Order: sequence, then structure tokens, then C-alpha cells
Amino acid sequence: MPFAYTTFPAYSPATPKPPVQPAALEGKLVAEAHIASEADIRSGLADNLLRLWRYGLVLSHRRDVADDLVQQTCVRALERVGQFETGTRLDRWLFSILHSIWLNEIRSQRVRLGRGFVDADEALVVDGARETETHVLANQVLRLVNTLPDAQRAAVFLAYVEGLSYKEVADVLDIPIGTVMSRLAAARAKIATSVSGGGDT
Repeated sequence: MPFAYTTFPAYSPATPKPPVQPAALEGKLVAEAHIASEADIRSGLADNLLRLWRYGLVLSHRRDVADDLVQQTCVRALERVGQFETGTRLDRWLFSILHSIWLNEIRSQRVRLGRGFVDADEALVVDGARETETHVLANQVLRLVNTLPDAQRAAVFLAYVEGLSYKEVADVLDIPIGTVMSRLAAARAKIATSVSGGGDT
């Protein structure tokens, strides 16, 4: 009996997909990280709005200017999402942005209009998240901080009210750490003199 040959259709492998190019993959990863980072920053902005507003108020003494500072800080933070380094402190980054806006834009345009000062009690809002002693200290500092020169006022608020380290204050204000220490020492001396003077009356 003759051997029967069975024929099979020729095997045609599926057309392979082109490999993902490194640049395309990197771009996709960067885009995904950007989305995640933007979501994190949006969430972080909501958590830090009050702190940013208080800092804007300490710098400007005016509620409307503080509102503008916070608004512009939020806009700039979202525009510069790619500059935020994951793992660093978001609040310090936001304070730096707000301080930069104050120096470069708002201060020169509006600070000299003279609307008066805001009482420290109004600037400090107790949210229950910190210990009572911290709020009392912050309240006392804020009562006196308006009497300080601009440079000292910013350093005192960041260090003693917001609890930033000297290095973090230096990063926010973009000055050497030695300058921070000098400003804080001068501010402490002025506050001590004010307290002593108040006690004598």
C-alpha cells in the first residue's frame, strides 16, 4: 500500500510587533509619572492652603495680597510639576514658590499701598492638628512678628511657626544658613526687648 503523504498549510508566523523604542517607553513613563505627580501636588495643595495663606499674610500684612499669593502659588506649582522632586517636602517647595512670587511680582506692585496690619489672632487658625502649646507659641510669635523687618519676619515665621529647620528656611528664602541664623538671632533679641518693654509698662 503506497504511503500517503499528508500536506499541511505552510506555517506563517504572525507579524511581530515592532519593539518599543526606548525613547517612546521613556516618554510614556515620564508622562505617567507626570500625571501621578500632578495628582499628588493637587492633593498636597489642598492640604497646605491655610499654611500658604498664613505665610502670605505674614509677608504682606494684607488679606487680599495673601489670597493672590496663594492663587499664583497654586497655578505656578501646577505649571512646574516636572520640577518637583519626588521624596522632597512639598510644603517647603510651595513656600519657596510663594516667596519667589512675593519678591518678584507682588511686593513691588502692591506692598506699599498701606492697608494696615492684620491682627495675629486672625492670622492663626487652630485646626486641632497640633499640640496646644504649639498654637500658643505660634500665637505669641505672630503677635510680635509684624514689628520685625521683612527679612526677619519671614525667617521667624518659617522657623518658629511652621517648624522648618534652619536649612529648610535657607532653601525657601534662597539664602545661606548662616544668614538665617543671624536673622533669627536678631529677631529673638528684638522680640525679647519688646516683651521686656511690655512688661515694664
